[in-house]
Amino acid sequence: MKISVIVPCHNAEKYINRSFDSLINQTFSDFEIIAVNNGSNDKTQDILEEYAKKYDFISVINEKVGDVSLARNIGLDHAKGDYIVFMDADDYMSSTFLEKLYEKVTSDNFDFVACDVNIVYPKKEVIISSGINDTTSLEEIKRAMIFSYSSGVVWNKIYKRELLNDLRFKENVWYEDVHFNFRLFPKVKHIGSVNEPLINYVQNTGSITYTYNEKLYDLLDNFNDLIDYYNKNNLDKEYYQELEYSYVRYCYNTFIKRLAKCGDFSKFMSGVKDVKKLVKTNFPKYRKNKYIIKPRNLTSVFNSIYFIFFNRVFATIIYIINIGKMN
Repeated sequence: MKISVIVPCHNAEKYINRSFDSLINQTFSDFEIIAVNNGSNDKTQDILEEYAKKYDFISVINEKVGDVSLARNIGLDHAKGDYIVFMDADDYMSSTFLEKLYEKVTSDNFDFVACDVNIVYPKKEVIISSGINDTTSLEEIKRAMIFSYSSGVVWNKIYKRELLNDLRFKENVWYEDVHFNFRLFPKVKHIGSVNEPLINYVQNTGSITYTYNEKLYDLLDNFNDLIDYYNKNNLDKEYYQELEYSYVRYCYNTFIKRLAKCGDFSKFMSGVKDVKKLVKTNFPKYRKNKYIIKPRNLTSVFNSIYFIFFNRVFATIIYIINIGKMN
């Protein structure tokens, strides 16, 4: 078996047909689909069983707990493929996704290969570069880890199976993809890309990119876990600059933008106070970080200024801009 595609499915009856039809219509044939129905209370299980009856390369696992990380971990435990692909049940693939990523990843023994992404909003579509280039350079891999869109998601990639043998998703949290990939990157030696938007990432009004939930604080907990992970695995010195920059970026950028969606300015400013305290505690000298003092392009210049001078005024501006915005 060349590829295992792992698909967590939770209350997915509205869009699961589009997702699975895109898998069934792949131009690549040597793959299995492991569908993990995690805690659905709609017709998801019935739909999955119908697909499994028609196609012998689809297996369905019924799990009572509605946790995407647990579902992915179960899928990994059952996977037989040499390579792993993760897919969300509300997304859908180009018909050549598996073929093109498999051809690329096996062409030069890549550890993983990422493709560009078509983000499907309710009223528009936006193509985002994976941010990954073909490279064996440690410095370029580090840059991909902290700057690329791909570092925060798992569903636009094909992974070498052996790379994931001792790696699993942190369960019962949001932003598990970030936590997963940041433990993966120190393992990789060769990364690559297919510069085509082969995966359609669907944004629904109820998705975490559009709504506020207290689970947003998982993002902070995950990065605190990563600090411990890097320390315990003697990665803290080698990756200190990257971890420091990423910690600040996720605290002052991603977290703050998502927190703005709470619609409560008092709660928002309380969160701002929380992240400022965390940054000061964990990385008090972050303003000297090499990625901040030596920005690589105009966007990085603006980010550096924002990170260095982050305060209540900047936070208020972010609140106003992002309170009702999808990002």
